[in-house]
Formats: sequence, structure tokens, C-alpha cells
Amino acid sequence: MLAWTIYLSFIGAAAVALTPTGRPLFARVTALLTSLAVLGIAIAAVVEGGGQPITIVRAPWISRLGIEYYLAADGISLTLVLLTGIAAVAGILFSWNIERRVRDFFALYLVLIGAVYGVFLSFDLLLLFVFYEIAIIPKYFLIAIWGSKRCEYAAMKLVLYSFAGSALVLAGTVAAYCVSGQHTLSLDALANFPFPAHFQMWAFPMVFVGFAVLAGMWPFHTWAPTGHAAAPTAASMLLAGVVMKLGAYGCLRVAMMLFPRGLDPWGFRVLGLGSWQQVFAVVAVIGIVYGATVALVQKDLKFVVGYSSVSHMGFVLLGLMTLNRIGLSGAVYQMFSHGIIAGLLFAVVGRMVYERTHTRDLGELSRIPLGRLIPFAAVTFVLAWMASIGLPGFSGFIAELQVLIGSWRAFPWLSWIAGLGILIGIAFSWRALQATFFGEGVTASDTEHPMPPITVPERLGAYLLLATTIVLGLYPRLLMSLILPALNSPLFEQLHRGAWK
Repeated sequence: MLAWTIYLSFIGAAAVALTPTGRPLFARVTALLTSLAVLGIAIAAVVEGGGQPITIVRAPWISRLGIEYYLAADGISLTLVLLTGIAAVAGILFSWNIERRVRDFFALYLVLIGAVYGVFLSFDLLLLFVFYEIAIIPKYFLIAIWGSKRCEYAAMKLVLYSFAGSALVLAGTVAAYCVSGQHTLSLDALANFPFPAHFQMWAFPMVFVGFAVLAGMWPFHTWAPTGHAAAPTAASMLLAGVVMKLGAYGCLRVAMMLFPRGLDPWGFRVLGLGSWQQVFAVVAVIGIVYGATVALVQKDLKFVVGYSSVSHMGFVLLGLMTLNRIGLSGAVYQMFSHGIIAGLLFAVVGRMVYERTHTRDLGELSRIPLGRLIPFAAVTFVLAWMASIGLPGFSGFIAELQVLIGSWRAFPWLSWIAGLGILIGIAFSWRALQATFFGEGVTASDTEHPMPPITVPERLGAYLLLATTIVLGLYPRLLMSLILPALNSPLFEQLHRGAWK
């Protein structure tokens, strides 16, 4: 059934495109019903799944090259499929107000969702790459057509960065195919092939960086805040919530799983660093602190959330580089947690606040009594920021705590710096919250700033995302029972034999 997450998304996109031009409600309802059906499939798979790899579909595709149409899933895939389903439903609810080219918007939206499902379920490296590239096309049009504030520049920047990273990934894919000599690109076969250590030493960083570009890794992160700020609300939610996870997923599923010896020590040191593990751990921590520091001085509320996403994705990359079970499981948990929380933050900023005030400038927002005018948005924003800074009771606490424990075991000195990033995150969160909803300079009466009430779709979307982060903050076993068996599966056997601690 999991394959139907892909098929239904594409079928739904076609159905939306065929709805009557003068009936935008038909397009909205069709998109929502499609995303709900796919979410139901994802939930059923998570309930039934045990975390170990399962084959969904395996059939010849390009027989001459040994390439297959191979869909499979393990606990990591299921976790991210569930994230995609929740984010897709919430994004449609928060896009209910779209009036311009409604059919086109939701059709492109569902194509993007279908491609994302395809990446998470592909166990053939070329098939994964194809879905990865398909996702770039709707991303561009969603931002360029429905975006704001230099939207075409932001869309093109995102695409150029994506294609640059994809070129590195494609080069690594071709190299792996040629070196293995196995006439296959199936991930399980390549994961068990003993690539020469000298090959892995250069293939690993190339593929890792290629995917990490889309994960917002410093210094290749600049597309992310720009893209988030220009994108419409649903696209911002998907960019931060799901699309950035494609990059992190590729880092783990392809670079680390296929080329684990690339993480071994070099035998010499450069600037005190003796392995790619240490290099990327340092880069991840720089991203954590840099993203939080830049967010602290932003005047545009959407840029605050955008740079906070760069900071939080740094925790994902840091967790991956710990190479221990608690750090890696924390990284996957952070992928899910950040996807939910970032989606909620962008929903409040882009839909509840910007669509009503037509400004994202913190100075201007501080003069509007939003806390009294739209209290639901204020409460949602408070809870979302509490989740974002990792307060107990929310999923962000579980994820960041595991990453910090894992990094303490691997490189204690970096854990202190990552902790500093959390403290800076508290500072920029408080600043943004106070300026947006509780500005000290508010003197105007409520009647001077009439605000449309929060709509039912907005409330439902907020409830869905809030319930998810709270439930997983209180009962993390729901996902850990999927993630841990996947990390212990034979697919990661070579990683266990190498640098695993």
C-alpha cells in the first residue's frame, strides 16, 4: 500500500488540474481529500511497520543497466513518510485562502508531495535521484508564481543550489555504479559491497555535501532563508518541514550508508581536524550558532524563522556525525520534530500574521496589538516557539537532548558550543514573540486595526501540528520503535563495523 502514497499524490495532482476553472473549491477539496487519503496510508504503515526493511515493489526498469523500479521502506523511511503526510495536510489547510490560479497551485503542490514520497521510498539509487530532481520543478513554480518579495530571485537561487548539489550526487552515483561492478544501483546491494577505502574517502564527502546543500548546511545555506521568506505559506512549510529533510535523508541513506569508511581518520591533521567526521561536525555546529545569531538580529519575522531552521538543521547534521546510536536516532527524530515545528511557525507567520497585517517587519508589528486581536495566533506562536527551543513536553526537547548526549560522547567540546546555540535560540525566540504579539509600544485601540478572525482551516491545521509535537514529546517511543530497529538493520552493517561507537 505504501506505493500508493506516490501514485495517489500524482493522481490527485491530475484530478486537481482537471477540475472546472470557475470552481476553485473543487480543487481545494480534491487536494485535501487526496492528502488525507495518503496520510491514512502512511499512518496504517507506521502502525503495522516494525522498523526493519520491507520491500514494496521491485521490478526491472532499465534492464540493460541493472536498474530497477525498487520501492522499500524501513523505520527511517516510515518516519519521514509520516512527516510528509502530516505536513501535506496542514499545508493545504493553511492554503485554503489561495485565490489566484488555484488549480495550478494545488496540482504543483501534490506533484511536490508525490516526489518527496518517492525519495523516501526509493531503494534504487537512480530512482531516488529521479524523484529528487522531480521535486525541484514544482518548488520553483510555487515560489516564483505565488511568492512575495523577490520571489523569482529566491526560486532561481533555490533551483541553482539544488542542481549544484544534485550534480555532486549524480557524480557519486555513477562512480559507485562503475566501481562496484555489480550491474545494480539497489541500495541494499551497494550497502553490502566493500568499496575500496581510498574510493570512499573522496566519494563520501562529495555525496554528503551534495545532499547537505538541500539540508541547509553552512556555508551552502543561503538559499534557505531567502526561499522561505519569498515562498507562499504552504511552500514555506514544505521547504522547511519536508524538502530540507530530503537532503538530510540523503546524507544518511546514501553517503553514510554506502561509504562509511569515508568517516575514518585520515592519518594526519589539518587545522586540528583528522577526519571528515570532525570536519562536518564542526560545520554543523557553526551552522547552529551562525543561524541562531543571524536570526537574533533580523527585522523580518519570516527571516527569523528561516534562519532558525538553518540552526535547527545543524542539530540534524551534528547528530549524524556523532556515529553513535543515540546521536543518530536523535538526528532522525529531529528531522521529524523540526518538520512539524517549523511548519507551524511558518503557518503562523505567513498565514495568520502576514495575510492580516501585510507586514513582517518586527518594528511595525510591535505597534499592532496582535495579542488582543488574534489571540489564537498568539497562543499558537507561543507554543510553537516553546517547542522550537526544546522545552520538555515537546518533540524538540527529545530530539535535541539526544543529539547533545550523542555529541557529548563523540566530541564533548562541540556540545558546549551547540548548547550556546540553544541559548541564543531562546533569545531570538523571545525577541520575535515579544515584538510580534506583545510589543511594548502598543497604544492603538483594537478598532484601529480590524483583523479577520482565524478561520476553521487555520485552526484545524494548527491543532494537527500542535498535537503531533506534544504527543511525540510526551511519548517518543511512537517513533523510536521505528528508528532504532532501522539503525540496527543489516543496511547499516558496514557503518557499525567502521566508525560506529
